Amino acid sequence: MNITDREIGTSEITGLEALYFGLIDSKVEMVTGVAGFPVTVVMNYFEKHTGPEITTMWMTNEKVALEAALGASASGKRSLVLTKHVGMNVLSDPLVTSVTHTIGAGVVIVAGDDPGVLASQNEQDSRWYGEVAEVAVFDPSNPDATYNSLVRAFELSESAKVPVIVRITDRLEKATGPVTRSSPIEKTEVTFDRSIWKLTMRGKHQHFHLHAQPLFLDEAENDPLTRTVKAEGSSKVGIISSGYPSALVDEILGETHPDVSHLSLNVVSPLPLRKLRQFISDHEKVIVIEESEPFIESHISICENVLGKITGHLPYGRIEKENISFAIGNCDKENVAEYTEVETIEKRGARSLCDDCLFLPVYRMLHDLDILIAGDMGCSIRSAPEPLEAVDVGFALGAAISTGSGFEKKSVAVIGDFGLAHSGIVGLINAVQNNRDVLVMVLDNRTAAMTGGQSTPDLTEAVKALCDDVTILDFNDPELAEGRIGELEELVRDKLSVKGVSVIYVRAECVLYG
Repeated sequence: MNITDREIGTSEITGLEALYFGLIDSKVEMVTGVAGFPVTVVMNYFEKHTGPEITTMWMTNEKVALEAALGASASGKRSLVLTKHVGMNVLSDPLVTSVTHTIGAGVVIVAGDDPGVLASQNEQDSRWYGEVAEVAVFDPSNPDATYNSLVRAFELSESAKVPVIVRITDRLEKATGPVTRSSPIEKTEVTFDRSIWKLTMRGKHQHFHLHAQPLFLDEAENDPLTRTVKAEGSSKVGIISSGYPSALVDEILGETHPDVSHLSLNVVSPLPLRKLRQFISDHEKVIVIEESEPFIESHISICENVLGKITGHLPYGRIEKENISFAIGNCDKENVAEYTEVETIEKRGARSLCDDCLFLPVYRMLHDLDILIAGDMGCSIRSAPEPLEAVDVGFALGAAISTGSGFEKKSVAVIGDFGLAHSGIVGLINAVQNNRDVLVMVLDNRTAAMTGGQSTPDLTEAVKALCDDVTILDFNDPELAEGRIGELEELVRDKLSVKGVSVIYVRAECVLYG
């Protein structure tokens, strides 16, 4: 990628490339990220194309990723955090506190959502964190909006002294379109202002509502990337949208429905209530097109002419062009029941473990144990459905040990080395501290295989320091592994019969990334 001209409006670039140019032109000095779809590709691109003037760091945990960025901010360096939507749950603790604590240089969180759950443990909508944390959320719809949203987010973050969120999706990363770059900013020294400590905790919140929140409200109402496209002639139907679905709406209206108006929001938190109120009052029916949850719709559904996911006109999660056409065609109905089919693994197709995975004998052995097995997000969760049916529950990345510690009797908690480093080590500390009965089985391939093969830290010595009962087995040789499964099963049954915390490391190279 060798676009150096300030004006690249005639060049078709992707949303991913637009993020890169926004990063460069915003003079960001630190990028932290946690691997996961759809942000892994963003960090990989940054690592490949940025120079030594930008520090890029893979982190094992989203909380520490944001905390490192806040540290850079306090010392005057603009920083960016990359996380998938699930990671927003993990970093929400420092995020919420940072809002009233205030920051120094700009901090932007790029939250990658996964509508349709293509490669995630759940389907959720990062826009809600705008309300939880009281921060601004940009939801761009195309590469140009992506570039300008990122640049503007840093400016807004510094003027409000609060982190700002930019939401992206996989389809937005891949979308192409013209982008016009702005002039790079002149680097200025913006450090943390300690005068905030003169205020009480309540006073800090009052300070936010007096000084920062008005900036966000003004941004929402006057963002130049929020646009209204009026229909040809009079229009009884209007569409409100945000994010990538806005581009789909543009296509549909241009192809078959020029009589429908369109309000595309670029800032969705806070919502531009004045614009929304006017648009809704101008139309007999208003359809809200958005992914993944009815975020905008839930705020305006008190108006009786608003239709969307709640009324059944659109599916939850991912939106396709045919969904938009259906909603327009059925806007005369108050409620519809088109999207009631529940997806099954049988219909979608299984996403199982690699056929030659060296841990397969381990999962088969776990299947034969007549006990509850706590799994973890990562490869082990793929052993839960048929045919393996090895693990029984799996709630979050790094949660297996804590979950197993809550079982009625001693059982097995299966966790990968990345899950252990992410937050599982905290579960182990608590299990030891509270004298819980749990057998921890660490499937160690030194790889975050579900997120692109990133390397993971070796915590063996830390685990040995925490727990006296640690055994290490090598399963790297497939022939030896088959022979050692009997040894492992005997060891597991032995450890299940004794009180306390036991740890078994099962080591094997990842066949995909090893």
